[in-house]
Amino acid sequence: MKDEAATILLIDDHPLLRNGVKQLIELEESLQVIGEASNGARGVELAELHDPDLILLDLNMPGMNGLDTLVQLRTIALSGRVVVFSVSDHEDDVVNALKRGADGYLLKDMEPEALLKALHQAAAGQMVLSEKLTNVLVASLRETHPAEARDVEQLTRRERDILKLITLGMTNKAIARKLSITESTVKVHVKHLLKKMKLNSRVEAAVWALQNGYG
Repeated sequence: MKDEAATILLIDDHPLLRNGVKQLIELEESLQVIGEASNGARGVELAELHDPDLILLDLNMPGMNGLDTLVQLRTIALSGRVVVFSVSDHEDDVVNALKRGADGYLLKDMEPEALLKALHQAAAGQMVLSEKLTNVLVASLRETHPAEARDVEQLTRRERDILKLITLGMTNKAIARKLSITESTVKVHVKHLLKKMKLNSRVEAAVWALQNGYG
């Protein structure tokens, strides 16, 4: 294994796709595939075994699909990120994945260079979203919750500060260092601000903030 390399687990039922992504990752000294699974059940087992820095998860798999797998992964005390990697750019798929706790959503038609950049960012704890999906997510947010339902003024000053840092892609640990508070305190603030703003995930919060000038 490469020294200090960020570890990645691939969960996808297509061997050719897994091999292609693995070969691409092998070009990077700072990334390392530590496991592969062809189905969700095995993916959950490997996630629990290895606790990788990043899990790249397909949505459309036989048996336990990607959304069900994501729900299972969220019952494990994982320290890394879970990013959906799919051919689907349908609004329902994107929104449902984020609601279930995905830390990002990437499309399989990405250019190799863009994918590697996103993998580096995700493994480092940043949120990642394929550029073309931003408008899809924003449209969904507007349809689901009217703009007046989200008033940033209802947030405390600390919560507004944390929202801005989330928009920068910072992890809870990085936010804690930045604000000189504990990581557990950051988690509580994030939970409260998401509830107040009627948002389901950090990705939704970041997109909303950027679109509304709070980034």
